[in-house]
Amino acid sequence: QVQLVESGGGLVQAGGSLRLSCAGSGRTFSRNAMGWFRQAPGKEREFVAAISGSGGTTYYRDSVKGRFIISRDNAKNTVELQMNSLKPEDTAVYYCAADDSIATAHAMGVRPLKKLDYWGQGTQVTVSS
Repeated sequence: QVQLVESGGGLVQAGGSLRLSCAGSGRTFSRNAMGWFRQAPGKEREFVAAISGSGGTTYYRDSVKGRFIISRDNAKNTVELQMNSLKPEDTAVYYCAADDSIATAHAMGVRPLKKLDYWGQGTQVTVSS
């Protein structure tokens, strides 16, 4: 059974940092892009960042560029999201995802969310002002 499990969420003041981690099990994702998405209350889930299977390329939504960094460790089957200079508008449940047919970061960022194969259960990030 394939699983993605997120951790690292929490409550932080504006301007602070958090590091999210997503651990995969049941198969390796080293050939697949992986991504982070988020969903704020009352809003649709949206793309945040993605990284290619090799880790060589990344792709971010404009609002997090320069503040968030996505990375992966294929030996550990993990992907992480370092979030710096956090803002109240970053408050959301953060999910990691992967797909069997996607290898590039950009493709992960533009694929319709409902078509992605694997999702984690999410981790809450709350940024207070």
